[in-house]
Amino acid sequence: MTYWLSRFFQFLDRYFTANRRLPKLLETSFMTFYELVYGEMNDQVRDAVISMIDQEREGDQIDHALVKNVLDIYTEMGEGSMKYYQKDFEEAMLVDTGAFYSQKASIWITSESYKDYMLKVEGCLKQETERVSCYLQHTSQQKLLEVVEHELLFVFASKLEEKKQLDSEAA
Repeated sequence: MTYWLSRFFQFLDRYFTANRRLPKLLETSFMTFYELVYGEMNDQVRDAVISMIDQEREGDQIDHALVKNVLDIYTEMGEGSMKYYQKDFEEAMLVDTGAFYSQKASIWITSESYKDYMLKVEGCLKQETERVSCYLQHTSQQKLLEVVEHELLFVFASKLEEKKQLDSEAA
């Protein structure tokens, strides 16, 4: 809508706002949207999207196109830069991812054998890579995989080593 309105009022934008040294209509529309809508709704929208991602991690089906469209707003707000995506979404998503996999790892480490645990870790890493390709920005992939690996492998490294030794002794 902003694009078409700025095209419609291009004459004003080119002459009137330039002569008065006012911000261009496109800049004004982004600032207005940021102040009136984005600033008010960001926390709710971000939490809803993160909740949908968690539902998908639990095995539920979600609307990938909806999540992708919502996340594209963060990039559009930055006018092509990733600053709003990183600051307003990615940081919270990475914290939630860490908490999610920390909880899963503590359950799996007590109930699964070493081999089964490592298969689950491999499956989680594959799912997160697919998640990035479906609707997250590609810049999130490395950070997301590092968080998952940290929570699933490095936090429980000593327990994993014990399980590995116990499994090799049992075989």
